[in-house]
Amino acid sequence: MAKSLLIKDTTREERIRIVNQGLSQCGGACDFCNGCDNLGGGLVDAFYQPYIDGEKELREINMEYQSHTGLVR
Repeated sequence: MAKSLLIKDTTREERIRIVNQGLSQCGGACDFCNGCDNLGGGLVDAFYQPYIDGEKELREINMEYQSHTGLVR
């Protein structure tokens, strides 16, 4: 069974690892990458900082990302 990704079930260090692993699925670094259709909308890893800091769940952040047509602010 997979470990929960919820803030209450993870440490800050685990959340950093989760974000890094998720962003590295394409095999490259995110710097100057448009692979997520970000197209200059900001640093993708910075977008997940609220999850790392325990402020928002991944699901919330991903929903915000989708609702802004993929632009990270």
